[in-house]
Amino acid sequence: MEIDNSTIVITGASRGIGEAAARHFAKRGARVFLAARDTGSLAGIADELTAQGHSAWPVDCDVTDPAQVEALVTIALERTGRLDVLVNNAGLIDPIARIADSETHRWGQVIDVNLKGVYHGLRFAIPAMLSGGGGTIVNISSGAATSALEGWSHYCASKAAVRSLTGVADKEYRDRGLRVFGLSPGTVATRMQEEIRASGINPVSRLDWSAHIPADWVAEAIAWLLTDAADRHRGTDFSLKTEEGRRAVGLPGL
Repeated sequence: MEIDNSTIVITGASRGIGEAAARHFAKRGARVFLAARDTGSLAGIADELTAQGHSAWPVDCDVTDPAQVEALVTIALERTGRLDVLVNNAGLIDPIARIADSETHRWGQVIDVNLKGVYHGLRFAIPAMLSGGGGTIVNISSGAATSALEGWSHYCASKAAVRSLTGVADKEYRDRGLRVFGLSPGTVATRMQEEIRASGINPVSRLDWSAHIPADWVAEAIAWLLTDAADRHRGTDFSLKTEEGRRAVGLPGL
């Protein structure tokens, strides 16, 4: 698809992967809607991009609230008349704790954001995209979707569920012009990695900071998933932890 003049909605866009993706697509001519709960950071990013001549709008949105996600999609449609891409990026991992030490309420909050937030995005973006003839949805996944990592029961469970949602959405809507992908970027140098590092629970927390890829690489991978070259990965998690994956995107090898 042509990125220039396309309408792209990104959740969790106030920092990390979401911010990097918003900057990447805005600078390539897309009309970008940045969604998150941190409205102060969102406004600063959007104002900066707008001052540079790009099209970017901040939208206060809690992805755990279906009404707010529906409103997010409606805003994009009202302002641009279409929705081409949704990046379901909003996610949490904190608090990291072994199951018997976890707080049930906060464990559930992670599920609400990581799983229900993705479902809400799918639920309201799919009808909008179908009415416009198609679109692409990228769900940010993780190697945790297929791994058992100590202290990450909430994160592993939610990402495994998102992986299944990706497959189901692809099966239900592929023939109607919808492209749905999961993207497993590996470890990324973001604030989430700082939270993981502070926990000290599993081997991921002990990785050297240089082992983590920059968020800009993930933005490039998302952009690559919008091309026809990515079609064979529809309904699955595309990984940046493989030599093949990085080579396809044009990133440095392992």
